Amino acid sequence: MSSAVEPRGWTKAMLHANGWLVYLFFYAPILLLVIFSFSASRNVGTWGGWTFDWYREFSDNQSARNALSDSLKVAVFSTVVSVVLGTMAALSLERFTFRGKQVFDALLYLPIIIPDVTMAVMMLLFFSEFFDAINFVFGLNMRKGFNSIVASHIAFSISFVSVVVRARLAGMDSKMEEAALDLYATRWKAFRHVTLPQISPGIAGGALLAMTLSLDDVVITQFVAGPGWTTLPVYVFGLIRKGVTPLINAISVVMLIASMTLVVLSLVLERARGGTGTQ
Repeated sequence: MSSAVEPRGWTKAMLHANGWLVYLFFYAPILLLVIFSFSASRNVGTWGGWTFDWYREFSDNQSARNALSDSLKVAVFSTVVSVVLGTMAALSLERFTFRGKQVFDALLYLPIIIPDVTMAVMMLLFFSEFFDAINFVFGLNMRKGFNSIVASHIAFSISFVSVVVRARLAGMDSKMEEAALDLYATRWKAFRHVTLPQISPGIAGGALLAMTLSLDDVVITQFVAGPGWTTLPVYVFGLIRKGVTPLINAISVVMLIASMTLVVLSLVLERARGGTGTQ
C-alpha cells in the first residue's frame, strides 16, 4: 500500500496560499460587515469612528424588533414541523418499500430544484385561492399572514431536512434495528433507542439548515406575507430601497451572531452526547 506523499517546496507554499485565499474570500466580507456596523458615519462604506448608535437604534426601532420577533416565531414553528415531517419522509424512503416510492422521492426534491420566484408565485396563487374558498364556504375572514408564511417555509424546508437525515441513515447499519426487533422490541422502541440516537446528528443538522433557510428567506416570504407580518430579511430588503445605512450592518451582525450561536450550541450538544455515550 502506497503512503501519501507530502507536498514540498513551492507546491506546499502554493497550497498554503490557496487555503488562506479561500478563507479570506469567505470571511473578509463578514469581518468588514462587523467592523462597519460600529461606524459613526451614515455612509455604509465610509469609516467615521467607533460608535454603538446603530445597535441602539436597532434596539429602539419598534418595527425592527417586531420583524425580528416575527422571524423567530416563523423559524421555530416551521423548523419543528419540517424536522418531524422531513425525518418521517427520510425514514419511509430509506427503510421501506411502497407503491409510488420513486415518484414521491422525485417530488420531494422539487423544492430544492425549483427557483424561489417560481415557488413564491405558486404559493401566492395557492393561498389566495385557498383562503378565498375557506372564507366563501365558512363565512370567515382568513387572510395571508403567519399561517401562510409558516406553511410556505415548511414546504421548502422538508426537502432539505429529508436529504440530510437520509444521508445519515444511509451510513447507518440497518442490522442493528433488525436485532432490536428480533429481541422483541416494538418498532417504536427500536426507533427510539436504536435509530434515533444514531441519526440525531443528522436531525440536528437538518434543523439548523431549516432554521437558517427560514431566517434568510426573502422572496417567498414577501409573496405570501399578509398585512402586519414582516420578517427581518424582508424588513432589511425594504430598508435597502430607502437607502443603505450602517443600521443594516448592525441588523446583519445580530442575525450572524444568532446563527453562530445555533451552530455552537449544536456542536456542544453533539460533543456532550458523544462523551456520554463513551462512558
